[in-house]
Amino acid sequence: MVAMNPLRRVFVDTAYSLSAFLLAIPAFAFVVAGIAAGLGSMVVAGLGLAILVGTAYAARGFAHVERVRLVGMLGVEAPQPTYLRGRADDGGVRRFLAPLRDTQSWLDILWAVVGLATACFAAALAVAAWAAVLGGLTYWFWQRYIPFDDADNVTLAEILGLGHGRTPESLLYLGLGVVALVALPFVLRLGAAVHAGTARVLLCSRAELLDRMEVIEESRASAHRAEAQSLRRLERDIHDGPQQRLIRLGMDLGRARHQLADDPATAAATIDSAVAQTREAVEELRALSRGIAPPLLVDRRLAAAVEEMAAGQAFPVGVAVDVPRELPVAAETAAYFVVAEALTNVAKHSQATRAQVAVHQQDGVLVVTVDDDGRGGASLAPGRGLAGLRERLAGVEGHLEVASPEGGPTRLLATVPLS
Repeated sequence: MVAMNPLRRVFVDTAYSLSAFLLAIPAFAFVVAGIAAGLGSMVVAGLGLAILVGTAYAARGFAHVERVRLVGMLGVEAPQPTYLRGRADDGGVRRFLAPLRDTQSWLDILWAVVGLATACFAAALAVAAWAAVLGGLTYWFWQRYIPFDDADNVTLAEILGLGHGRTPESLLYLGLGVVALVALPFVLRLGAAVHAGTARVLLCSRAELLDRMEVIEESRASAHRAEAQSLRRLERDIHDGPQQRLIRLGMDLGRARHQLADDPATAAATIDSAVAQTREAVEELRALSRGIAPPLLVDRRLAAAVEEMAAGQAFPVGVAVDVPRELPVAAETAAYFVVAEALTNVAKHSQATRAQVAVHQQDGVLVVTVDDDGRGGASLAPGRGLAGLRERLAGVEGHLEVASPEGGPTRLLATVPLS
């Protein structure tokens, strides 16, 4: 909900509650009459269904007005649902009856009925609260116009033991008016919240759920795409690196075996070359394994893994990691690969002289920033390494932003939800 000045909030809640009642009356009357007429006319072929379809469209209109009121008056998010529509290959009758097959249409109809009760509650609270405030604070003025018999009148002030006469009664009602004035914002907020909360549950929750499902499905698709890209890159790296070295190692060892009898010195040199090839292949395999599941990340968690990665760069990298030791594995792994990919890009493309990595937790989100003083120009264009990183983050519902003007500096900001 949008923050609002307290005084303005009072008048907005009042207007929302009173207008809710004015909207609920025609909505209730039209929908209830439409449902009754539609069900009662079911014996006439097509007429009852046509009335019910028209009622569904009318309820949809009242629901749309309420969503607009939620956003415009209360500043509440009210996503518009996507209503069911007949497909091109559906018959005419099926397309015509699409509103009656749509769950949201029936929720709109239910809202038109239930909304009258919550609107009456909100409007009654608003009227009663304002009456108590205005009546109590001004009673001292208009009390003089009320006939008062000192001998026969028994006032509320007298019953409470505050004294007999107009003055104690005026002071009592003035005090009650002050109390009502203090309670006014909370009472109005209660009435508006009950009505708005019911509206959001019936008119918006299904749309929010469907939107959430779409986000989850897109996250899963992004995760699958990122995984497929990682596997293809790993296959290419293994083919271009360790596999070629192992092939050459086999050829060197075969050549050395033939050289042993005739030229031991050359055989020894060939074996030395094969040993060097073995070491290089092992180093490349270690580097590739770090890209799959860094052992240090598994054993000592994120802070140690990032510090070791920074220490292994050819340029100075400052590190500031302030996170709990125990983090969700998916979020921790995503943050690690953000830093790894960012530093790789800095080393290959930015011509930077230094970089700074910061990782911290904020409001249930893991925030990763990588800054460098390079030449800039980094982008999230398709086919770039950062585009693949964005896909990986989308798989855990994370988000990636890059600010990299030409000439630098560059800032990469990634957020990863922890829940």
